[in-house]
Amino acid sequence: MKNEFMPRIVEIFPGTKGKAYSWAAFGKDCLAGVIVGIVALPLSMAFSIAAGGTPAQGLYTAITAGFCISLLGGSKFQIGGPTGAFVIIIFGIIHEHGMAGLITATLLAGIMLVIMGVSGIGRFIKFIPYPVTTGFTTGIGVLIFSQQVKDFLGLQIETSSPAFFEKWMEYGRFFSTFDPLTLGIGGGTMVFILLVRRFFPRIPGAAVGVTLATLVCTSLKLPIETVGTRFGGIPASLPMPIAPELSWNVVRAVLPDSFTIALLAAIESLLSAVVADSMTGDRHNANTELVAQGIGNITAALFGGIPATGAIARTATNIKSGAVSPVAGIVHVLTLVLFILFLAPAASAIPLTSLSAVLMVVSWDMSNLDRFCRLIRRSPKSDTTVLITTFLLTIAFDLTFAVEVGVILAVFLFFRRMVEVTDVKLDNDDLIAELAFGNIEKKTVDSIIALSHKDIEIYEITGPFFFGVADMLQNILRKVAKTPQFLILRMQAVPVIDSTGIAALESFLIQCRRRKINLILCEIREQPKKILEKAGFISDLGDDCIVSDLEEALERAGKNRDMADNA
Repeated sequence: MKNEFMPRIVEIFPGTKGKAYSWAAFGKDCLAGVIVGIVALPLSMAFSIAAGGTPAQGLYTAITAGFCISLLGGSKFQIGGPTGAFVIIIFGIIHEHGMAGLITATLLAGIMLVIMGVSGIGRFIKFIPYPVTTGFTTGIGVLIFSQQVKDFLGLQIETSSPAFFEKWMEYGRFFSTFDPLTLGIGGGTMVFILLVRRFFPRIPGAAVGVTLATLVCTSLKLPIETVGTRFGGIPASLPMPIAPELSWNVVRAVLPDSFTIALLAAIESLLSAVVADSMTGDRHNANTELVAQGIGNITAALFGGIPATGAIARTATNIKSGAVSPVAGIVHVLTLVLFILFLAPAASAIPLTSLSAVLMVVSWDMSNLDRFCRLIRRSPKSDTTVLITTFLLTIAFDLTFAVEVGVILAVFLFFRRMVEVTDVKLDNDDLIAELAFGNIEKKTVDSIIALSHKDIEIYEITGPFFFGVADMLQNILRKVAKTPQFLILRMQAVPVIDSTGIAALESFLIQCRRRKINLILCEIREQPKKILEKAGFISDLGDDCIVSDLEEALERAGKNRDMADNA
């Protein structure tokens, strides 16, 4: 790999561009890593359970993917693992294609992320419209909250529907089966987490809340469903990597979901890296980070895990805890490994309602309803349309469909805006205004007056000349009442032109020649001129019909007219 893909962890070694790594820095990384490991412990299990997996899968993912992301990533502080963004998409994949389908989708998404990073196209991820990301993020938050109601209330539902509205109808039908004791433990865990966040923000409230709930249930022997009663606990060892059995039918079926996983992983991981940069003044390498995310997801798939990405909350915790290098992320992984090796039996006693309480708090943070409502109030109607559409499609259908429709809708609305700012207008009468503001010389206007309107028409294209506005050019000749001898097309306000714009110019030239109109282009900017040269349009038109400014165009028209009159 080239140096541009160099992992940030190499900076701790002597002779690199980073500062000298000391024992004091190592101590800070160890402390931060342990704290983040404690925070990641309940979250990793909770996200996996919510997605339809096992608590062990969540831990295996946090260990394998988290290690690769910290070791190979382009951010010094990124912490990788399962996150809420994937819960809904994972749940849908497992429901439709089973666990084998999820492993295949995770593997394919990892490969896509590596390709994004190596090819450099990862930097374009930032161009995903903000209303789209906000819409599906808020939708995911609502869906995660919805999924946790069953375990939070202890409802006696054998199999719950994955669909949002059907799920709430089930909650209504089975509400009478809720367990007050389960609700009390879950509610107490939630209240404790919120109080700790309010008054003791440096303490990992989720981990402490789950621990206290576990101690209360164990000591009082409360009859509440736990990780052990549902999943049989967590194995006290790490699994061996197994190559997944790839089937073309499964690959084809999960490919759209794989793309969604890769897109979400890229968006969330780079957003997390940006947040880390803003907190520390550091600067991450986006392409390196995407390669690491891809390798992390491939590794997680080999160990039977679920998709992973950079986790904003855990990354922020890492920074606030004093981390100075990616070593903290590796220590966080070692903390989880030690838990599996020595404390796995304790996980069996964790009440599921307490993990649901953790996820409900997380879902509230994800949804960010204040930001969602602010965008609705203050954004243009087009952005509001994209925001609400993406949100509703996320909760009513599925995340893959919502992202696809949201992006496509945003693109079409962008095209509409470009069409609105692009125009092809008759420029003869506007030249006097240009003279008044000093944009053109008086002798140029005198040249226009000398040439009768029967002899010349001047039009100007303003804005990008792309497929959305190409038909405007075709309307020019329809508007010309009397056929002019010369038609000058000013293009000084055209920053770019695409292949459809070129085709429109070629068609326009053919129509001009049929009507014996001499076409002259002037004031063409660099990008459009290079494109037109490459397409062969300039050679077809003739080099003498491409001029630098309006005055030269008028002189060219005058000379050609005189030559035609003499002939």
